[in-house]
Amino acid sequence: MREISGRTQVIAVALITALCMLGDSMLYVVLPLYWKEAGLDSLWEVGVLLSINRLIRVPLGPLVGKWYERTGGRAGLVVAVILAFVTTLSYGFQGFWLWLAMRSLWGVAWTFLRLGAYSLIVTVAERHNRGQLMGLYNGLYRLGSLGGMLAGALFATWYGLLPAALVLACCSLVALVLVFLFIRPSFTNRTAVDVEETGASPSRSLWRQASIQKTMLTALLVTMVYQGMFASTLSRLIEQRTPLLVLGGLVLGAAVLSSLAQGVRWCWEPWAAPVVGRLADRYGRRKMFVATLLTGSLLFACIQGGLPLEAWLAVLLGIQLTATIITTVMDTLAADEAAGQTNSTAVMTCYSVITDLGAALGPLIAFWLDEHAGLPVMYLGLSIALFLIALSWSVRRGQGSQGSVP
Repeated sequence: MREISGRTQVIAVALITALCMLGDSMLYVVLPLYWKEAGLDSLWEVGVLLSINRLIRVPLGPLVGKWYERTGGRAGLVVAVILAFVTTLSYGFQGFWLWLAMRSLWGVAWTFLRLGAYSLIVTVAERHNRGQLMGLYNGLYRLGSLGGMLAGALFATWYGLLPAALVLACCSLVALVLVFLFIRPSFTNRTAVDVEETGASPSRSLWRQASIQKTMLTALLVTMVYQGMFASTLSRLIEQRTPLLVLGGLVLGAAVLSSLAQGVRWCWEPWAAPVVGRLADRYGRRKMFVATLLTGSLLFACIQGGLPLEAWLAVLLGIQLTATIITTVMDTLAADEAAGQTNSTAVMTCYSVITDLGAALGPLIAFWLDEHAGLPVMYLGLSIALFLIALSWSVRRGQGSQGSVP
């Protein structure tokens, strides 16, 4: 078999992920606004459907992680692509229970995608380029978010959910070509013998390490804020502020505006995330992390500050930029911790489970707060949360991960 560079493998697994997540990304813009067309009865059901795939991933993560420890190859990615096709196609049909089952299956697919990518990156990356490769992966796979949100919102608005689901499902099948061309049958350096020799003790000792405890707790809160609460409520936030916007004679609704606001991030992320990763490699993860958390805290506080529309939209874009930086640096901090452990896959499995839990709880908490307290109170709480996280990483500088610079 021909030699495939680590960078090429990272690019391939990122594009595979992007193609598979087209349908999932569409839902975060479309479902909060077109939930009746999907056969749903209330907004609470929207929160459940946007969360169940992540809740499924929490108990499933360790099992898939063990599978990759022993096989670590393309078979898991093939399973993921097939499941992505089936679940995306199902979004064109109606019924809460059908959607619940399909969203659960998407959780299985994403677990194989995410842990496969993490396992590959930790294997092929060195300390001097770990941030860059993690940023490259984060940037490229977010092209799927861009395509899903933009194309999905437009197709759903113009033609309905069924045509949108059919188009995006067919696109996901292209990922199979990339899997067989660029992903090795086994892309990790570990074998079943290695796993048996190390045993389960390294995994059991992970939670007794202060640096890992801090990294995992931070990941839980950060993903809850950005991937869960902010992403799932952005379309409703825009709908409350400006339901319709006339731009050059074109009337844009909340769904399209939300897809544009989030899609801008996916436009810059393919080049911005690798740059962030290189800067983190050069100047230190911790300083960049703290500064970005403080900036994000300020921006969330400005959301309900009565700003002019132009300034308000700029704040939304600023939040998206902090999301790019925080996600890349947070993933690199976790990879730094994994690289220092005997069983790196176990660390990244823990990290994946924690981030899934945070992202799953986010929409549930967000829609509950929206109904009982309102979005202004919720966004003020997000601002305070980010400030406290930044404060915790500003103290006790000596306990950062090995890749950090105080």
